[in-house]
Amino acid sequence: MRFDVITLFPELFKPFLESGVTRRAYASGQVEVVLWNPRDFAEGNYRRVDDRPFGGGPGMVMMAEPLAACLDAALAARGRSAGVPVMLFSPVGEALRHEGVVAWAAGEGAVLVCGRYEGIDQRFIDQRVTHQISLGDFVLSGGEIPAMALLDAVARLQPGVLGDQGSHAQDSFNPALDGLLDCPHYTRPEVWQGEAVPAPLLSGHHAQIERWRRDQRLQITAERRPDLIDAARSHGRLSRADETALAKKL
Repeated sequence: MRFDVITLFPELFKPFLESGVTRRAYASGQVEVVLWNPRDFAEGNYRRVDDRPFGGGPGMVMMAEPLAACLDAALAARGRSAGVPVMLFSPVGEALRHEGVVAWAAGEGAVLVCGRYEGIDQRFIDQRVTHQISLGDFVLSGGEIPAMALLDAVARLQPGVLGDQGSHAQDSFNPALDGLLDCPHYTRPEVWQGEAVPAPLLSGHHAQIERWRRDQRLQITAERRPDLIDAARSHGRLSRADETALAKKL
């Protein structure tokens, strides 16, 4: 799959693409990332990509024409212009969730548009953007961090990227765990600063360990994200043992 990233700061992506376990996905070409700077497609000696907003107000607005020319070049390099998703990271976008990441990880990629300044000329959004995505109810200085977040989430789902292919099946929100949050994890030493590893994890009893982990997932999810408990319950994913554990914990 291929992701073309339109950004005024392509240098931010270099260490990201060369670090961590997900670099395997980029180095192998499983996830190809091509960076495009709209300033290269701006006119004039100063290669201006922003201007003051009509109607007044603070900040600057990214101009539609350099973005459109940059997008056209990215689409041409892909070999087709029709049917390629064009994603803008924006507070008004749909929240990015696990199921969305899974869908993008199984697709052919997209063009990712990283906004900056006060915003992007709405006419470019209306005419060229097909998807708007948000990481949450907060505002960042630009779309580069959300773009990296999406790329990382997609890359780690590619075959062979993680050391253990089953690792992501244990992630929070994964349907393999019924959409619950993950449980706590421990490693050596058995006692650290007076706190011991929970006894069930040292028992060697597989069923007992799994029951403890399941109970922890239920408890943490009920405390932090009760909406996920409601969703699991509505889909019939909670057993009698789960309901008993929830009743005891709550």
